[in-house]
Amino acid sequence: MKQTRLTTRLAAFVLAVLLAAGLTACGSASTGATASEVTQESMADSAAPGGSGPLLDPEALETSNRKIVYTANLSMESTDFAASQQAILTAVEQAGAYLQSTDLWGSESERDRRAEYCIRVPVDNYRDLLTSLGQAGSLLSQSESTDDVTTQYIDVQARLTSLEAQRDRLNELADQAETTADLLEIESQLSEVQYQIESYTAQLRTLDSQVSYSTVRVSLSEVTDLTPTGSSFGDRVSAAFFGGWRTFVDLLEWILLAILFLLPLLIVGGLIAVLCVVLVRRHRKRHPAAPKPTVSYTVPAPGQPGQKPDAGPDTPAPDTTSTPKY
Repeated sequence: MKQTRLTTRLAAFVLAVLLAAGLTACGSASTGATASEVTQESMADSAAPGGSGPLLDPEALETSNRKIVYTANLSMESTDFAASQQAILTAVEQAGAYLQSTDLWGSESERDRRAEYCIRVPVDNYRDLLTSLGQAGSLLSQSESTDDVTTQYIDVQARLTSLEAQRDRLNELADQAETTADLLEIESQLSEVQYQIESYTAQLRTLDSQVSYSTVRVSLSEVTDLTPTGSSFGDRVSAAFFGGWRTFVDLLEWILLAILFLLPLLIVGGLIAVLCVVLVRRHRKRHPAAPKPTVSYTVPAPGQPGQKPDAGPDTPAPDTTSTPKY
């Protein structure tokens, strides 16, 4: 009996010691937590923005509206360039759109003007603008493309929500920090989270702009004759013939322009050549060349010794002294 009572008392004493040690550990953890433990606790409340775990909710993808980015490209030509330009600007204004960029080049005298427009139009007026632009000139080609950014949009939105929750948790922990080291560590983590929030916010604004406003690019060219849009054989033959004729006429025009361009140079060069010929002839008349000496030789008759050619008066007589031969 004594041994049983002793064992019971010993077990109660050990239990009391363990309970006191647990209470002490809990109190120290709540008042003296390190900064790394604080940030780990905040991280556990929300997913990390750069983690590999999925942040998308499949149900959100099914119930949310699709985020579609629309883009169109139109190529047109016109014989009345100014009227087509005005029609494009009027269509842009009526659709509530705006010109993001405009490029113009060429000259009116050469009839080779060209314009490039980049238009941003509200997505609700996208189709109406395409219809109006198609009537501003002769439409040669039109292409459209769509880009579904729903997954990307929801992903960025989920990460932004997670980061905002993490920022609020860090602010609460910063108010409860008891040491300077903990406060500095929390502020460092808070600065990094705030930077990521601003980055994802900018991405979300860009996606909203792309979804809310579609992009339409228009290319307008000035031509003398419109390109036939028919596809029959007769139309193609007619287009080929008149295209070749226009090329031949353009070639003749370039040759004529080249001759007119070089004509002043040819005139000046011809005058210089004529003047040189006249000066050379005058010089020859004033300074005639000296006559060359002539040498006569008489062929001897048969049986007579040959005569030596006459020499001039100043020519010395040849030496007739014979020299011995050895």
